[in-house]
Amino acid sequence: MKNICIYSFVFLLNFNSAFSQSRREQLREIKKFQKELNKEYRTPSTTPLRAENLKNFTQHPFFPINLKYRVQATLEKIAGAPPFEIQTSSGKTKTYQEYGKLHFSLEGKPYTLTVYVSPALMKDPAYSDYLFLPFHDATNGTETYGGGRYIDLRIPKGKTLTVDFNKAYQPYCAYNAYDYSCPIVPVENTLPIRIEAGVKYDDVYHH
Repeated sequence: MKNICIYSFVFLLNFNSAFSQSRREQLREIKKFQKELNKEYRTPSTTPLRAENLKNFTQHPFFPINLKYRVQATLEKIAGAPPFEIQTSSGKTKTYQEYGKLHFSLEGKPYTLTVYVSPALMKDPAYSDYLFLPFHDATNGTETYGGGRYIDLRIPKGKTLTVDFNKAYQPYCAYNAYDYSCPIVPVENTLPIRIEAGVKYDDVYHH
């Protein structure tokens, strides 16, 4: 009995240690995303910002990191989906294909979002496995951009992938509608809840 208790204690200790390490790694990953995004917007060669907006930019506002918004999703692939045109913020269109449906739960409730691929990007080896996830949620128009937000994903080897809403960001046209034309989020990708994670939006760019 004593040996069983010792074994159980050691198992629990190792489990807690692994869980804490995994949590630390997830937090580091999100903080790295935030740091790199701020650097991208401060750098003249990569930023969408112009003139005074670039000069005045210091860093993005972010929601507090919350790992409940890091969810495991089941990917249901869509075979043979034809290319179609998504409307953009400038009135033009961009070609995408539906790649699959992401099924996940948040706070015990099931949700589904569609992920897309760009036929043009798939020709570039650096982006051949790139998945585009645009979505609306109930923070749009208040804490976040009214047109919705995006998440970058990669095609997984299996049937599951991690969707981390802490990495959700606004499209470039939210900051510079003159130079950028951004895909409009399809209606089907509307979440009827608040996703209080990722990049916030202070609309000082259209005043």
